[in-house]
Amino acid sequence: MNHELKIVQTADGSNTIFNSQVGENYHSHHGALQESRHVFVESGLKHFLLTNKNDNVSIMEVGFGTGLNFLLSADYCTAENIQLDYTGIEAYPLTTEMIGQTGYNEYVTPALWDTFIHNYPEALQKQVNLNTTSQLQIAHCKLLDFQSDKQYDVIYFDAFAVVYQPEMWDEAAIAHTLKFLKPGGVFVTYAITGNLKRTIKSLGLRVEKAPGAPGKREMLRASRTWI
Repeated sequence: MNHELKIVQTADGSNTIFNSQVGENYHSHHGALQESRHVFVESGLKHFLLTNKNDNVSIMEVGFGTGLNFLLSADYCTAENIQLDYTGIEAYPLTTEMIGQTGYNEYVTPALWDTFIHNYPEALQKQVNLNTTSQLQIAHCKLLDFQSDKQYDVIYFDAFAVVYQPEMWDEAAIAHTLKFLKPGGVFVTYAITGNLKRTIKSLGLRVEKAPGAPGKREMLRASRTWI
């Protein structure tokens, strides 16, 4: 086991991982599960689907981490029979063993959890079908090295906080990320700062403040208006 990583419990009873090298948790200490559901599934995925009435959706996640955002998204899409094409970007993938210790099997169907854990190593190499609705690929690279011909309906931006990982939040990183957002697509993140809002607005997106997850007053959602 990597001794820089430790399972810790958050305020809502769900677990996260503390990375001592970075000095930060993978999720909010106020509640990993609450944050993931509120910021990414509710304010990102469901907001897009409600607005667009689609029966399919493509998601790119910056900071795949523990896979919690993917698991909750795939569980919802499976239940609603929505086709999900999901790409995670992760420079430092966790081991299957570490992910297996998170306890996230409690929050999704046993079938989804089992296929995710079984196929996780392969997903780091290529796209895999987890069930009849969900496809997953994890790009094992740094954000600025990620390249794809795809564009995505929704982008989950879940990097470590700017005080711990400022290079993930600078103009170059945000501009590179937003290259992969479709017209009409939605970008969501748990953070909201003046610099981030200005950067995203300068790249032509409409920015809005949305209610934050427990422990945070606000979060940021942005959309690329149709052209």
